[in-house]
Amino acid sequence: TLGEATIDLLYWRNVKQSGAVFSSVLLLLFSLTQFSVVSVGAYLALAALSATISFRIYKSVLQAVQKTDEGHPFKSYLEMEIALSQDQISKYADKILLYTNTCMKELRRLFLVQDLVDSLKFAVLMWLLTYVGALFNGLTLLILAVVSMFTMPVVYEKHQAQIDQYVGLIRTQVNSVVGKIQAKIPGAKRKEE
Repeated sequence: TLGEATIDLLYWRNVKQSGAVFSSVLLLLFSLTQFSVVSVGAYLALAALSATISFRIYKSVLQAVQKTDEGHPFKSYLEMEIALSQDQISKYADKILLYTNTCMKELRRLFLVQDLVDSLKFAVLMWLLTYVGALFNGLTLLILAVVSMFTMPVVYEKHQAQIDQYVGLIRTQVNSVVGKIQAKIPGAKRKEE
């Protein structure tokens, strides 16, 4: 499935495949830091066209010299069905709709202060993001996210016991601080669930 393939890719189960995807994505993102999206897209299309046209001409010359009739070198790809079915489109549209509605409900809940503590946490997060935005642009954050996606799972897998121990300590400290803050703010005590 797609989920298993993604996990195998991020955990570097197949080093060549993970390396190819990782380096390609990083090259694309670094290219976008220097050139516009339109330029990068045009250069990638030109590179792909140069490769396919060259290969097609090479195969045609080879067939003429050897007097063979192998046909079009990309025939199997040209005959491949690439259309999305109505079921696939409907499935993805339903997932997007569910995600969008969930996000809208959550944002409404946070902005209209249904729960004071959650709204304050959200405000602190937005305040911290103003500093992150001042330090990095979106593309830099995307590059950091890609590098993290390909490195963090492997690091966690190798050092899981130590990481879990430190995360537990941090979680205990954070819960302690949040508990003290909730005790001092009137109306901020969480309801029993």
